[in-house]
Amino acid sequence: MHLKELPNIAKRYFGRLLLLFTIVALVATFGSRVVLGPRIPAALVVQRDFIQTIVATGHVESPHRISIGSQIVGVVKNIPVTEGQNVQAGEVLIELDDAEWRAAAQQADMLALQAQARLRQVREVQAPVAAQSLVQAEINVSYAEKQWHRNVDLFTKSFISQAALDEAKKNVDLTQAQLQTAKKQVQTTHPTGSDYQIAATTLAQAEANSKIAYSRRQYTVIKTPIAGTLISRDVEAGDVVQPGKALMTLSPLGTTQLVVQIDEKNLPLLVLGQLARASADAYPALNFSAAISYINPSVDLQRGSVEIKLNVPEPPAYLRQDMTVSVDIQVATRLRAMLVPTDTIHDVKSRQPWVLKVADGKARKQVLRVGLQSAGMSEVLSGLRVNDRILTFTNEVNEGDRIRPISYSEAP
Repeated sequence: MHLKELPNIAKRYFGRLLLLFTIVALVATFGSRVVLGPRIPAALVVQRDFIQTIVATGHVESPHRISIGSQIVGVVKNIPVTEGQNVQAGEVLIELDDAEWRAAAQQADMLALQAQARLRQVREVQAPVAAQSLVQAEINVSYAEKQWHRNVDLFTKSFISQAALDEAKKNVDLTQAQLQTAKKQVQTTHPTGSDYQIAATTLAQAEANSKIAYSRRQYTVIKTPIAGTLISRDVEAGDVVQPGKALMTLSPLGTTQLVVQIDEKNLPLLVLGQLARASADAYPALNFSAAISYINPSVDLQRGSVEIKLNVPEPPAYLRQDMTVSVDIQVATRLRAMLVPTDTIHDVKSRQPWVLKVADGKARKQVLRVGLQSAGMSEVLSGLRVNDRILTFTNEVNEGDRIRPISYSEAP
């Protein structure tokens, strides 16, 4: 070999070596992806105490205001209080004309008395009469049957005609029918019989109507639920009032409350007495406790929200009237709940939510039963175990694909 060819040979040698290294690097890089699958971020199923919260914003009302209204339509007869007056719990605020409701209560009482009399009639008159009728019917049947047997004997001896014998048989049939009727009458007057049951049901209905009438009559006297100060009054004697209209505004003594609007879809989660943590927007680092004390029975049609009010048992000194606040209401608690990030769950609002679970190096579809949800986390009631891995970013992964799960910290 000529010495001049050595540089060219070296170049070819190093070129092939570089190509070989490149192929090895590509195989190491992409071969593992083909064999083991791509590296996909996965989350662990964890277990810890979990609190579901509803977050809302509102404002401070200090003192709090309660709207006083009527539960029935009526004419105002008397208003024994004045605006600005301090009132005690149970004190009368408005009196409505109760003539109609008093008459309705009296009518209900009369119907109840009538139903009681009807039930007594069944027990004390119909039942004994039916029993006596049954005894008489049994006697009549016995007599008719004996008469029939005598007539049969006389007929066989040709002492009476066929017509007389037929008449005796007809009398037996008639008395037996009367006996069956008497038995039915006794049955209907028994406590399980139809006449007795109808009378008892009528009495129960009449007594219930009487209670309703007296309950509605009580609505003609509107009383204050708690002690406080009347800060406004929008009703006068002679006015016709209707349910849903605020007639007076009461400010309870010594209370500070937060008024917030909650999306109506969360209404089933709210219960009086639920605890919350609140902070004023002006002092976001300072938190204070509150508890739900009022849930508005109506829904705001325009905003699709429900107004709730929270008592602040120990209001901080910096709170001011109408100050904006943020509130986290604790609506449910689970001890040692299994939790996963909500964004890992597919079809979370459907009847069969599911996740891609890592099993034997592959992505497997797993149907779940989901419980509480809050702050980006969801409670798993069934379908997973603690320390299971579930995929978080699954745009490029299908069920059955090989994958290599990595933690969030390893994700690019």
